[in-house]
Amino acid sequence: MPDESSDLAPEWTDISDNVCGILHGRRDAALVAERFERLGWRSRSSSWYGYEVGTTWCEVELEPVDGQDVLLNGVVDPSHFDDLAALLTRCGAMTYTLELWDEDNNLLRETRRGG
Repeated sequence: MPDESSDLAPEWTDISDNVCGILHGRRDAALVAERFERLGWRSRSSSWYGYEVGTTWCEVELEPVDGQDVLLNGVVDPSHFDDLAALLTRCGAMTYTLELWDEDNNLLRETRRGG
């Protein structure tokens, strides 16, 4: 198994964002990033309140928005879309929406939990 904390694999570094979502009721992106880090992902601060978390098959920004939600957007290997959803659950996201898009901005998959 590859080192989860490694950089994003080269085949995914040059594509446009293909995953986005919202974590409902998670007002602190730092706590979400910390949970990803405990699972072996790399994590770094990317703005005053935002974080970038990543592994070899996914790299996303976590940015808090007004209210109690955290936005998620970035790149995921489409074959790992379900793995990302499972990780959100492991990171304590009780309710979330996660979408996978193709290069022509067509919605390929959507998953929701809770709410």
